[in-house]
Amino acid sequence: MAVPDVIRQRAADLRAQIEAHNRAYYEQDAPTVADAVYDALFRELQALEDAHPELATPDSPTRRVGGRPLAAFAQVSHRVPMLSIQTETDTKASGAWNFDARVRKELGLGEADGPVRYVAELKFDGLAVSLRYEHGILVQGATRGDGATGEDVTQNLRTVRDIPLKLKGHAPAVLEVRGEVYMRRDDLARYNDMAAARGEKILVNPRNAAAGSIRQLDPAIAASRPLRFFAYGVGEVEGWPGEPPATHSALLDALAGFGLPVCEHRAVVEGPQALADFHARMGALRPELPFDIDGVVYKVDSLELQAKLGFRSREPRWAVAHKYPAQEARTRVEAIVVQVGRTGAITPVARLQPVFVGGVTVTHATLHNEDEVRRKDVRVGDLVIVRRAGDVIPEVVAVVPEARPMRAEPHDPSALVPLHPPFVLPASCPECGSHVVREEGGAVARCSGGLVCPAQVKGSLLHFAGRRAMDVEGLGDKLVEQLVEQGLVRTPADLYRLEVENLANLERMGRKSAENLVAALEASKSPSLARFIFALGIRHVGESTARTLADWLGSLALLRRTPRPILAVLPDIGGVVAQSIADFFAEPHNETAIDALLAAGVAPRDEHPPRAELGEALAWARLYGVLGVPRLTEARARELAALFPDGAKLARETALAARLSSLPQPVSAALVDWLAQPGQRESLLQLAARREEILAMLPAPAGEPGLPLAGLTFVITGTLPSLKRDEAKALIEAVGGKVSSSVSKKTDYLVAGSEAGSKLENARKLGVPILDEAAFLGLLNHQGEN
Repeated sequence: MAVPDVIRQRAADLRAQIEAHNRAYYEQDAPTVADAVYDALFRELQALEDAHPELATPDSPTRRVGGRPLAAFAQVSHRVPMLSIQTETDTKASGAWNFDARVRKELGLGEADGPVRYVAELKFDGLAVSLRYEHGILVQGATRGDGATGEDVTQNLRTVRDIPLKLKGHAPAVLEVRGEVYMRRDDLARYNDMAAARGEKILVNPRNAAAGSIRQLDPAIAASRPLRFFAYGVGEVEGWPGEPPATHSALLDALAGFGLPVCEHRAVVEGPQALADFHARMGALRPELPFDIDGVVYKVDSLELQAKLGFRSREPRWAVAHKYPAQEARTRVEAIVVQVGRTGAITPVARLQPVFVGGVTVTHATLHNEDEVRRKDVRVGDLVIVRRAGDVIPEVVAVVPEARPMRAEPHDPSALVPLHPPFVLPASCPECGSHVVREEGGAVARCSGGLVCPAQVKGSLLHFAGRRAMDVEGLGDKLVEQLVEQGLVRTPADLYRLEVENLANLERMGRKSAENLVAALEASKSPSLARFIFALGIRHVGESTARTLADWLGSLALLRRTPRPILAVLPDIGGVVAQSIADFFAEPHNETAIDALLAAGVAPRDEHPPRAELGEALAWARLYGVLGVPRLTEARARELAALFPDGAKLARETALAARLSSLPQPVSAALVDWLAQPGQRESLLQLAARREEILAMLPAPAGEPGLPLAGLTFVITGTLPSLKRDEAKALIEAVGGKVSSSVSKKTDYLVAGSEAGSKLENARKLGVPILDEAAFLGLLNHQGEN
């Protein structure tokens, strides 16, 4: 039966009234009706929609009450990555000048050029999310996740009442809005008062409350909490009506025009002093703001200049977060204990009398290392100043010496001495009893137990199995703890020997979970080389460095035998990181662990020859400069290379002083002394041999006729069944192809996965050949055989 027009019109009127009341309450902080009146309107609309389900539109306010609880969150691939922003560590006004100087340098601006125009905004302390609108209707909401993949939290985000379910005006066909879910301090206080009255758990601080609410599997919980939202940017955009904004400030104005909440505390300014003034002004206003901020954000206003500046690793060059000094409080030290980290680092930690700092109750604070404890002379019983570094990690800043507990000297009652002795680092590891060692010149002491230390085993396994490493789904903290404590796993290779029968008997596992874990382990056996390197947990090797090693060296076998100087000439890998990598592979137990993984069937799937550009990096003029010879600067290294174009000849030279006479005497003397040290000539000969071996492996440079896909342009879109986007890109570039971000007439192939979106449609319109993953890999294999 058709819905009578009068009922249909009443439902439309109710939706309009309720949304108007929502805007007045959440956007303008000016309620227009009493709560009871609002509730009556809401219940009437619910009743009409229950009686006539066809009236329930996607943008109805009743959608905000949440749906059924979920078993787990689905994954969402961000079509445009949600990147993090670099933090300016200088919290003074000079931090703004530092950022401006970097921007001007990247843009090639001189003193005669005018100031750069910026947008200054607040840095909210909440949870970053992405809202996807299609034809003005909210269709999906997701968390940031790792930047490439987040969690689908659409049901929970619909409950945030100042997130519009339908945009105003003529919105783009696709508009992906980036912003922050947060909770006001006064809203949190009211919520906690009511929760305490009901005997329920209270929320600790606004930041945790916002993040925890959005990640609840039951959307009714999110709906019950006073969450809010600020928009501050966009991701994917298609079909902008008319001329798209040319500046970030105009973009924010446009978002506000669509009905999205945009914070009023923002300014368009020119030059670094204006940025510093905004930082100071907002810092003074900070205590009066109804929500928490931990800094401000500066962005180059021109979107054209943003594109020109581009990105550095996972961070834009055109933006920076300028933090405020961390918050501090005073409390007493009850004890000093040591913790053992995943890499074996021994960290002294002060156990404190609970104190509220920066919105959270702090009971422990790091003392960093033995030198720091002694420099600050922190002792048990001391009154100390505690700071939340970056408003996150608590640390002890200083001791209040006049408040130190004292006692009378037994032999001289008139003399007072400290009640407690200075801190002494334990000689053995508290986890495994192994010796604690400290490298010469190093600040950090470490447990020597390696893989036998439970603290390191658990941490190493969790890192190895993590989402950004081997991505073994279902292998979390509790399960790893059980596996280690029951002796089932001691090394990463042991994971691949696990069977359903011994897993099913573990606490809270069951056969189905055991089968799923074994399947997940089997599925993880063919990672990308970059993920495998990152999973090994080498000190100083993060995801970016792992990608560099995989990209430039191409294979695990080559990485394992690459000496430190060759590692040190790779992009963004300095001497410290190179030494850490070389030390890792020089350790026999690490080599044994890797061999065990390979024997278990784990093998990177995308190995390839080293990059052709490596030949230039291996010039002796560069290698000499990273040998660690005192006084041998880059310029002197080039002079040495002119004298000895082959390092092997330098290593074998007997009349060295005479041959080096053209160099300054201090430089030649330092080189002679260096080569006279035991083992240096042998290591130089080994370096020369490895260099020749690598040079023989190099392919023709990318784009030359020797590569099968030289000159072809690919576009990758959607989610591929097994390949990550960066893995597919690496495969294309390894055979000479190029990867573009947009489809055009010049595109040779579109590689499309699920949720391909507009790029797939554009490719069809332009007649661009479309490949799924199987066809893409088939093309690569076919070309490789030709």
